[in-house]
Amino acid sequence: MHVPDLIRRKRDGEELADEEIEELVQGYVRGVVPDYQMAAFLMAVYFQGMNERETAALTRAMVRSGGVVDLSSVPGVKLDKHSTGGVADTTTLVLLPLVASAGVAVAKMSGRGLGYTGGTIDKLESVPGFRTHLSAVEFVAQVRRIGLALTAQSRELTPADQQLYALRDVTATVESPALIASSVMSKKIAGGADKIVLDVKVGRGALLPDERGARDLAERMVRLGERMGREVTAFLTDMDQPLGLAIGNALEVIEAVEVLQGKAWGELRELSVAIGAEMVRMAGVEVDAAEALRLLEAKLDRGEALDMFRRWIEAQGGDGRVAEDPRRFLPKAAHVRVVTAAAGGYIQDIDPKRLGRLVQSLGAGRRRKEDVVDLSVGVVLGGKVGDRIPDGEPLAVIHARSLQDLDLAEREVRSAIILSRDPVPRRPVILDRISHGS
Repeated sequence: MHVPDLIRRKRDGEELADEEIEELVQGYVRGVVPDYQMAAFLMAVYFQGMNERETAALTRAMVRSGGVVDLSSVPGVKLDKHSTGGVADTTTLVLLPLVASAGVAVAKMSGRGLGYTGGTIDKLESVPGFRTHLSAVEFVAQVRRIGLALTAQSRELTPADQQLYALRDVTATVESPALIASSVMSKKIAGGADKIVLDVKVGRGALLPDERGARDLAERMVRLGERMGREVTAFLTDMDQPLGLAIGNALEVIEAVEVLQGKAWGELRELSVAIGAEMVRMAGVEVDAAEALRLLEAKLDRGEALDMFRRWIEAQGGDGRVAEDPRRFLPKAAHVRVVTAAAGGYIQDIDPKRLGRLVQSLGAGRRRKEDVVDLSVGVVLGGKVGDRIPDGEPLAVIHARSLQDLDLAEREVRSAIILSRDPVPRRPVILDRISHGS
């Protein structure tokens, strides 16, 4: 294999053979192909793309770089869920225990923050004692025991994706449909689940901001799943504003727990229930769409989803008291400032990308792959588009490491949130549902 030739050919828009892609990926995992050559290849793919055959070949190569979890000992249909990433997207922390509380087995492999979008693993590491790295044996045993497990990528499972994921994060090659699709689907295939639900974000806070590109990605992943023998359903969901109110690792865990406690409503709860209902249907539970929604709403209202969240946290070594009082047991920032509205009005716009980058700059995200995140910092919004903020009431609350960071963050928050004197309509959170044959 002559790597510069592969880079040149992809740079010039040529197709690569399956065997060439396989050899390149395995060479990178073994350390034969250095970061600088793989970074050049990723940039070539970013500009020239990959067809479906090449994307499938890349996905298979990434799966074959490690093992595949065998969940055959777990009874019933095993489900997995993945989000392409957004700002304040805390759906996984609500959705997984919610679906598991309905008797559906959920086995999920998650990643860290990518660019300005948060990562589930970083969020869960804010829970004292929580183990984000499970061996394949531990992973399967936990799904069998409580019906739910989540683990970070490891050298055992898709090591190629783990390395490529970190490299994409620092080489401006995140927003490539082929690279996103292969990354997502390699994790899902290696994770061993039978069926997969995807949450593909659309809007300024998404990796792919325009609906056409996001729809193409969703359809690509549904077809990719079909090639690999997996039923896949994808939702197109709004990311033209943050999904939840909290942006930042520990702050998002707090919001997720408050949803599970029945104290918080809004788009985060709405989307979690909607995706959960689809997972219940795919698992073979004999309910129609409306009944599935009512079932999961009842699980939230009766506290059964919260109980499952506590069991999950404790099963992975975490402090279960987080389920009762997250503000007490999660990391706290050194400095907090309330940013109030100078003049009241209705929220007309919230720039999710600007806020995501702000929170990343406060320390909640990475600029280099070796960076360590600050789990306590972030921003909590006072409302969403369409909400009324009275004069002098909070636009947002900033959590930061220093007074200097607070000053910078306040300027950014005021620029990112636009108020109107006139009422503003609310946006739908779910834009479309895509599945095989739809």
